[in-house]
Amino acid sequence: MNYYFLGIGGIGMSAIARFFKQSGHTVSGYDRTPSPLTRKLESEGISIHYNDDPALIPDNIDLAVYTPAIPQDNKEFIHLQKSGCPLEKRSQVLGELTRGKKCIAVAGSHGKTTTSSMIAHILSRTESGCSAFLGGIAKNFNSNLLVNAQSEYIVVEADEYDRSFLQLHPYYSVITATDPDHLDIYGTHEKLIEAFEQFANQTSPEGTLFVKEGLVEHHHDHEEEDGHSHCHHLHISEEIECRTYSARSIEPDYYAINVRNYHGNTFFDLRTPGKVLYDIELQNSCLYNVENAVAAAAVALNCGVDEYQLRSGLKTFQGIQRRFDVRIKTKELVYIDDYAHHPKEIAATIESIKYLYPEKRIVGIFQPHLYSRTQDLADQFAEALKPLDEIILMPIYPAREKPIPGVSSGMILRKMETMNKYLCSAEQVPDLVEALCPDVVVTMGAGDIDRLVPILEQRLSD
Repeated sequence: MNYYFLGIGGIGMSAIARFFKQSGHTVSGYDRTPSPLTRKLESEGISIHYNDDPALIPDNIDLAVYTPAIPQDNKEFIHLQKSGCPLEKRSQVLGELTRGKKCIAVAGSHGKTTTSSMIAHILSRTESGCSAFLGGIAKNFNSNLLVNAQSEYIVVEADEYDRSFLQLHPYYSVITATDPDHLDIYGTHEKLIEAFEQFANQTSPEGTLFVKEGLVEHHHDHEEEDGHSHCHHLHISEEIECRTYSARSIEPDYYAINVRNYHGNTFFDLRTPGKVLYDIELQNSCLYNVENAVAAAAVALNCGVDEYQLRSGLKTFQGIQRRFDVRIKTKELVYIDDYAHHPKEIAATIESIKYLYPEKRIVGIFQPHLYSRTQDLADQFAEALKPLDEIILMPIYPAREKPIPGVSSGMILRKMETMNKYLCSAEQVPDLVEALCPDVVVTMGAGDIDRLVPILEQRLSD
């Protein structure tokens, strides 16, 4: 088969492209700009071009796969639509690849990449094994793809953007968060909640749905108020077994207690419906990963993983590139890079840094992602960034969007009361960071701020 990928440099697209390449097919694609990920794909034998030119599309394509992030005026996209070539969205292809398997799908406005990667890592170290399509480069695999044709399990990150996750019908599903996001697609938070609800109710009645406590209207085993001031609840069919989890409450089916930090490693006790597992360890991890670990543990235990395998899997989990990714750690300086691009993610990242380094002076660099998200959540971004000692904002990364008049990073800057705030280009960031003499530096954002990371790492190391 001859596969062509339009937007092959996307993290989800590249995982499927790698899968087809590893399966012996011919794979090629287009992306707007070269990146470390596209260069890696090219080194694996995948042909990629960076000019939007229909003449560069190979002949005899059996299937063209496109990301919904591709602009409607993309010349290659228009050509493929008119050519009669079979054309499918990434989410459709992923849905097809999961059929016939026990799909473990992890959804949520944040936390899904780490949680799905944890599950994949734990299962990969057992006889059951698993395949996995991940939304980040898991350090344990050095990839966003894991292939095990013999395993009945396939772990996938279920993306809510463009309702992509509705192509999945999981055996086990997880919902980590339903905070407002992608309102350019959904219009309102209520419509986003409805999509999560539909995803949840597509879980197999033979499997289980795992939901962060506070997101479900009621739990069919105990119809109690959840104690959270969460006004948007999911309504789950009585046919589906639903289990709750948390790292901040003792009401759910699975929860963490006695969370503590020792020499940069996080320990906690895990309470399950059957027993307590004491002294679970996460190495070089952050505070919010405890909750992700509880969700991953709940799924893994239901897959038949034993206590020893669970402990070992969580302890040896190395994390994901750009997810609380510690790049420098010395007595004088710590540099952390993180994908956080939603206010809740930013707040969680900063909370973890302040927990690990309570007396340190923290400089944060944030690149907003999307004009629409900045417009919708400018107040929340300003509030989330407030705990930083120094705040550097970069211009908005537009991704798939055209500019919105009056919307810029300055919207966030003006809403912050602190005087320790700056707005500058990527080229100006290293000099400014050096001048601020920080104890801890954190870069945050989902755009091309990742290209600044090695430059900043080199400057700070010097």
